[in-house]
Amino acid sequence: MKRSMKYVYGPIPSRRLGQSLGISPIPKKACNYACVYCMLGPTDKMTNTPQMYMPVQDILDEFDQVLASGIPFDMVTFAGDGEPTLYAGLKELILALKKRTKKPIVLITNGALLTDADVVDTCMKADIVMPSVNGYDERTFKLVNRPHGDIDFEQVTKALKKFSRQYPGLLWLELMLMKGINDSTEDLHKYYDFFGQFYYDRLYINTPNRPPVESFAQMVTHEKMLEAMDILNGIGIEDGFENGYASEITDDLEAILNITQRHPMNQHEIEHFLRKRKNNNIAGVFMLLRSHPKIKIIHYRGIDTYRIK
Repeated sequence: MKRSMKYVYGPIPSRRLGQSLGISPIPKKACNYACVYCMLGPTDKMTNTPQMYMPVQDILDEFDQVLASGIPFDMVTFAGDGEPTLYAGLKELILALKKRTKKPIVLITNGALLTDADVVDTCMKADIVMPSVNGYDERTFKLVNRPHGDIDFEQVTKALKKFSRQYPGLLWLELMLMKGINDSTEDLHKYYDFFGQFYYDRLYINTPNRPPVESFAQMVTHEKMLEAMDILNGIGIEDGFENGYASEITDDLEAILNITQRHPMNQHEIEHFLRKRKNNNIAGVFMLLRSHPKIKIIHYRGIDTYRIK
């Protein structure tokens, strides 16, 4: 049996990124934001200081294992347990990965550390950078993101504006809209004005389609999403169902645990994943998941979603 993977997971199916091979180079729930919509649960390790959490070579060893397995993927994506720019070895890791694969390197980030010149230099090495931009002023910035106390809205905005003019790759902004929080028509027009200062290639508009950490962070309506797409000229993402999950880990239960640590899966996605792997005891796997001490099951939108506690 292939050993469990600590840092590399997936590939995860994504409408934005195709089959996305994930890398999480930081400890579970280490972040400089405590976003109200986070699907991973509360931020346990609030920090704004990059650290060398684990050796770069340990991550590369797992990546090499995936390459040797021949599992196909379209992108290598830094995301997962929290904010990836908090990993001090990120630049070294990106450069080493580029020697191993020609697939694009994607960095999903909240952009808060773009105020740091070293982090900017690191982000420049990625092929696609996807900053989340959820506040158009200090009030909405703090309301949605609940940032570390050292993070200042004006400084982050100025840093992203500067980065957007210097970055040679693809810059895809992401916005999370929530019902009654930042989805009014007035809000949308303020976002439109705010986004006008950045040079970007795409805008993805999300809404919480998986259980958020705060119950008040609810999905917007389909009609509201259409309005947002029209006003902001963005690409809307509403449907929370994804098929095409994969894992290099051969044990089905361990593979699911590895994926759900970074990307919660609902009951239909797990069943599809098991059928694709020709599991003959799907009911038994669900029994193990329901009784597993690390799994939390959340009933959301009429569906059971499984994530790591």
